[in-house]
Amino acid sequence: MKQPSEFQAVPDTDRIERLERDLRFHPSTTVDPQRLTLEQIGEFNRDGYLMPIRVFGDEEIAATRAYFDDLLTRVLAAGGSSYSISTAHLKHGRVYDLLTDPRIVDLVSDLLGPDIVAWGSHFFCKLPQDGQRVAWHQDASYWPLTPSKTVTVWLAVDDADVGNGCMRFLTGSHHFGHLTYRPSTPDEHNVLDQTVDNPLQYGSPVDVALKAGQVSIHSDLLLHGSEANTSERRRCGLTLRYCAADVRAELDWSEKGVVVRGCDPSGHWANPPRPSVD
Repeated sequence: MKQPSEFQAVPDTDRIERLERDLRFHPSTTVDPQRLTLEQIGEFNRDGYLMPIRVFGDEEIAATRAYFDDLLTRVLAAGGSSYSISTAHLKHGRVYDLLTDPRIVDLVSDLLGPDIVAWGSHFFCKLPQDGQRVAWHQDASYWPLTPSKTVTVWLAVDDADVGNGCMRFLTGSHHFGHLTYRPSTPDEHNVLDQTVDNPLQYGSPVDVALKAGQVSIHSDLLLHGSEANTSERRRCGLTLRYCAADVRAELDWSEKGVVVRGCDPSGHWANPPRPSVD
């Protein structure tokens, strides 16, 4: 079976739009968090994101960076791009280990509940002076998932700041539900293919500056994007995607979901094993 990618081409986007999906924000109802505080859960419900949160120390993230450096070299040599390493946990054991790391799953479980599925892993690597941006968008527009109980953990592999094109969030924009978007035009130099126009009517922008080893967490309905990297420094982040186990996935996307906390009583998610090779 062909493995589904995290961000599909326009024809598949059309198929996703025809699906019946519950694209409302479902706030966290956790009252006894294990890693986050009740104040942080309130902030997530209000703002749609949390940041920064330190997960990995300097030595651990340096080892992850060295691993990614080697992986990127191999992907580029094979004709891929710095943005094409997607659904990586089905191919690379080291990425599977990051996706299932209990320190990250603890954070997600405090937001989504006791039964958690990890289904996505995608490196977004802006090379120095690469000239590409990410237009304002909602992740939920790209994903055939329902209901909308999915979060992204963005792990900084490199330091990310305004100078090298860090993410930007629109605070509170997740409360507006699923927003209208249009296909991006070539002159936008968009890594993806959707653009939400006039985004500032939905919230106040905030720069997601992270040190390597820190993470941010955001709702799948939060508007976000990033400007091009015009610096001489690389900006690499690994997006790790999680949902509550009661989320349903269409178009074979259930094939890539790994149960990382609790259980999946319905057996909807395939729960593939760790890849044996890196």
